[in-house]
Amino acid sequence: MIEINNLVKKYGDHTAVDHLSLVVEPGKIYGFLGPNGAGKSTTMNMITGYLGATSGEIKINGHDILKEPEKAKKCIGYLPELPPLYMDMTVKEYLCFVADLKQLEKSLRRRYVEEAMETTGTTEVAGRMIRNLSKGYRQRVGFAQAILGYPEIIILDEPTVGLDPKQIIEIRDLIRKLGENHTVILSSHILSEVSAVCDHIMIIAHGKLVASDSPENLQKLMSGSMELDLEVKGSAAAVKSALQEISQIDRIEENTEASKNVAKLKVISKENADIREQVFYALAEAKLPILEMTHAEKSLEDIFLELTEDVAQRRNREKQYADPPLFFLYRSICFWRMFAQCREFTAEGQNKNSDIHQPDAGINPVPLNATCQQKRGDHWENHPGHTEEGVGK
Repeated sequence: MIEINNLVKKYGDHTAVDHLSLVVEPGKIYGFLGPNGAGKSTTMNMITGYLGATSGEIKINGHDILKEPEKAKKCIGYLPELPPLYMDMTVKEYLCFVADLKQLEKSLRRRYVEEAMETTGTTEVAGRMIRNLSKGYRQRVGFAQAILGYPEIIILDEPTVGLDPKQIIEIRDLIRKLGENHTVILSSHILSEVSAVCDHIMIIAHGKLVASDSPENLQKLMSGSMELDLEVKGSAAAVKSALQEISQIDRIEENTEASKNVAKLKVISKENADIREQVFYALAEAKLPILEMTHAEKSLEDIFLELTEDVAQRRNREKQYADPPLFFLYRSICFWRMFAQCREFTAEGQNKNSDIHQPDAGINPVPLNATCQQKRGDHWENHPGHTEEGVGK
């Protein structure tokens, strides 16, 4: 079991994890979802003790990761995004080396290594150098080092990155197999991967936990109203007339692509109302055969986007109003920029108007109060017709 209370991690002014609290129960496969930069890997590194928290508490099976690091880490097997492999070792040499680092009981090390290789399907490459293995097999070796010694909790950070489709399917099967005997936390931003193997999903955005539930419950909670796509033999008017008696229907939208004898409509219920049975009986009573009825559910992708975008918009609003001086400074800068542009525009207009009254080219106009001087011989003298106070003095 993992208990996290008010976990915070800051890098200068940037908050990577923002007062995160969650509980991981034993015996499940957890999906830890979030967009890039949401704080997933940072949280994983703090859970495993690779990174210290700014504040907050992490307990692994009752052991504080900072106060009792050895006891806490013995409960965890960790596979980071880039597996920590030694390329110049064979698979078996490497796993024996890891068993030594984990200080597993010497009499059981050989058995642990053999069982880890059997579980991860690496027995056939036990004598090969790791550098000569494919990326899929290297990932399997990473899994093997994580499960050595049978830790209760397995933490996997982006375990399928860079794998081809066949390797991804193999790794998914392996994760399901591990879930039979371990609690597994799978961190990923690939939604299909999480929905395929996980019993419980936690969604993180901007360092905050925004959702935590099973995939089915998340879909129910986020779906709100039910949407039915109907294809019925008959006219749209007849279908609408037959359905108007159902009080739980919010609205009916007609599809313009419908043919002459077949009506295509979208029926939207009021919130949390299941209208499928009522629609079926209403149309059957009206003798309007249903050719197709599809329940349009929100996918995990829709839920993920809705939750993470809501958090981003709320965070921007908080940031905008949390610092009023900065907000008003920005408004002031915009105002003065606009004012300067107006002045430039006005000045350009005046210059264009003054050009109309300019004298012929080559003649420099002289202001009335200026003194124009001409050089005659070795001295300067004032030009007649102007005051003696001028530029030359």
